[in-house]
Amino acid sequence: MSGADIAGLIAAGVFLILVALLAVPIIKLGRVFDELRRAVREVTDNTTPILGEVSTTVATSHQQLERVDAITSNVQDATANITALSSLTAAIVGKPLIKIASFSSGVRAALSTTRRGSGRRAR
Repeated sequence: MSGADIAGLIAAGVFLILVALLAVPIIKLGRVFDELRRAVREVTDNTTPILGEVSTTVATSHQQLERVDAITSNVQDATANITALSSLTAAIVGKPLIKIASFSSGVRAALSTTRRGSGRRAR
């Protein structure tokens, strides 16, 4: 064997050691990719049912909001009716009560004036 053959064998041995040292990280990287693939599959498998449930929840919430909208509309109508009834009651009962109160106040003033006048005559 010549010196070149020995140098070639040494170079081949060093190359073999380099390949062996690089094979370990490559194998570990392959395992990481396998785990990543499994994790993505699990996320996909678990996400699909969750999205279905979210869709159902949103549809149910939409129905409930429509019901609340109908209730709000009815309450608004009832409020308008109560306001109209209150105004009508004030117009029907309020004005005559004011007239009765002013009449009774006038009668009271007239009677007190009459009593004062009769009380002075008696002295």
